[in-house]
Amino acid sequence: MWMPRKTVLMLMAAAIVAGCGGRDREVSLAKIRHTGNGPDEFSIIPSKPLEMPSDMAALPAPTPGAPNRTDQNPLADGVAALGGNMAVTQAEAPSAADAGLLAHATRYGRDPAIRQTLAAEDIDVRRSYGQVNIFRILPGDDYVQAYERQWLDAHAEELRLRNRGVRTPASPPAP
Repeated sequence: MWMPRKTVLMLMAAAIVAGCGGRDREVSLAKIRHTGNGPDEFSIIPSKPLEMPSDMAALPAPTPGAPNRTDQNPLADGVAALGGNMAVTQAEAPSAADAGLLAHATRYGRDPAIRQTLAAEDIDVRRSYGQVNIFRILPGDDYVQAYERQWLDAHAEELRLRNRGVRTPASPPAP
């Protein structure tokens, strides 16, 4: 069946305009969807069991906005399971034991806003890749294609460092 040119052009224009919408929101490259009928098992966090105190007067006063005693705290739970110092989980500044490590890691300077800078650069990468890939027909995961140019080739980097005289004794042999 033959279609008039105006109809075909109008349908093509509508498809192009529809494909350009929604570019101002965050671009998600991973196409992971929950297709089951039940709840998402990773969004449910069980609480700690309730305990009956031996003395009701020993209960702490309620503090609105503070964490509940039955809330999960994965960092503190991990430190306790490994026999670590629980005071480290409440410390806001690095401990004195980590001062040497911190001084060595920041010996060439540091950018206090590095997380915000990297987040802005990542949004730019996602948006630029999303603008190129607007005519996708099959569903898929674009994460690999978007970040493939930023991957590090470990063996090429090792060869580059060795050519510059840097010792790499712990590096595995080439495949």
